[in-house]
Amino acid sequence: MLPIQTPSNPFALLMNPDAVVQAMERSDRLSRLKRRVCRPLDKPLIPRTAKDVADFDREIDDAPELASLEGDA
Repeated sequence: MLPIQTPSNPFALLMNPDAVVQAMERSDRLSRLKRRVCRPLDKPLIPRTAKDVADFDREIDDAPELASLEGDA
């Protein structure tokens, strides 16, 4: 394996992004990393039931209004 010469200034890498991408593609260490696709907007793995949603709605409905709390101050 050929040693990769890295400049002492990391900002110098910005001048040659193609070389950086090629080095990443050739990197044995990067290719051995485990990969997975994360989609944070996907549905949660914990299933919710209608009862959970109804309990949450009831809790919100029973909570005091923010406007009435500010008027007391």
